[in-house]
Amino acid sequence: MKRYCLALDLIDDQQLIAEYEVYHKEIWPEIRDSITTSGIVDMEIYRFSNRLLMIMEVNDEFSFQNKGAMDADNEKVQEWETLMWKYQQAVPGAKPGEKWVLMDKIFELNK
Repeated sequence: MKRYCLALDLIDDQQLIAEYEVYHKEIWPEIRDSITTSGIVDMEIYRFSNRLLMIMEVNDEFSFQNKGAMDADNEKVQEWETLMWKYQQAVPGAKPGEKWVLMDKIFELNK
């Protein structure tokens, strides 16, 4: 099993941040299905101010390339992503159109 950490910023507006959190209290069933069928075993999102940190635990079959292809073919995921982009903005240094960006691990206590 692998773990990935990704970062994304929200638009720095308290009302929009509150709305974003409401959507994530109970995500659409189709979104949950798209996450789990791609090989993501667990996912957590943390927030500080308008910065988000996502931690994903994935199985050995998971790949970002396959997840991206699955999402591109899923109308409900595309609807969700379009809706979420109302609240999100790329972190500094992200490539054009890139949302969540992989973070580099720089420390591990038990390694």
